[in-house]
Amino acid sequence: MNEGSYIDAHLHVDLYAPEERESLLNGAFHNGIAAVVAVSMHLDSCKINREIAARHPGRVIPAYGFHPEQHLPGEGQLQELVQWIRERHQAEEVFAIGEVGLPYYSRMEAREAGVDFDESPYLLALDQFAALAAELDRPVVLHAVYEDGDKACDILEKHGVRRAHFHWFKGSEATLERMRAAGYFLSVTPDVLYEEEIRQMVSAYPIELMMTETDGPWPFEGPFAGQITKPAMVRDVAMAIASLKDLPAGEAASILLHNARDFYS
Repeated sequence: MNEGSYIDAHLHVDLYAPEERESLLNGAFHNGIAAVVAVSMHLDSCKINREIAARHPGRVIPAYGFHPEQHLPGEGQLQELVQWIRERHQAEEVFAIGEVGLPYYSRMEAREAGVDFDESPYLLALDQFAALAAELDRPVVLHAVYEDGDKACDILEKHGVRRAHFHWFKGSEATLERMRAAGYFLSVTPDVLYEEEIRQMVSAYPIELMMTETDGPWPFEGPFAGQITKPAMVRDVAMAIASLKDLPAGEAASILLHNARDFYS
């Protein structure tokens, strides 16, 4: 990866307007961001992120998968995505697998509306992606919060996945301890500046298993209210982590940078 002091380890580059993407990335790279990990929503999203990554080698690391907070595609479409990922591996391209995981928020919305929600197809899909990550020895980026974290851990352990990154995680102390024992990483968003739940989690989890992210273009509150989410916000995340860990800002930033560089090779 190139020069810079911070990495945005979870960014939906393709969800920004097409005319905004290049200025977003170039602005980030000129302001201390070493690289971003561009996660995908579905096959079309994967293809867009692949094109963006080709224009920024070593600075945009694409991740290919299917975001779980949407209706799953048919089995044929899912297999088409898996085959497309295999082709990228056979071509020896740089990429991770993600964003994949479980539909916690969709399930909660269905429950509140009194609607039945069948989680089993999502569990099967995550099982396929975890098996693929293990087979190809690729990092996997996970959307799995609260009780879904344990379900994801079960699947990761089943397939012996080595490199797992839980983005914007929230969950119990027991789940966090399980993740820590397995050496799984989590990434922290700008809400660490104003969400007590996240601040407590960061205080408890080892910085050696931590990265910074924005999940842009998702908007934030607190000091970021009304702002367009940009990768440079991870500077503030790193500083907040340093404060919570009682570390010098430069030391914390160096650890977080090394973590993301090492995890994504």
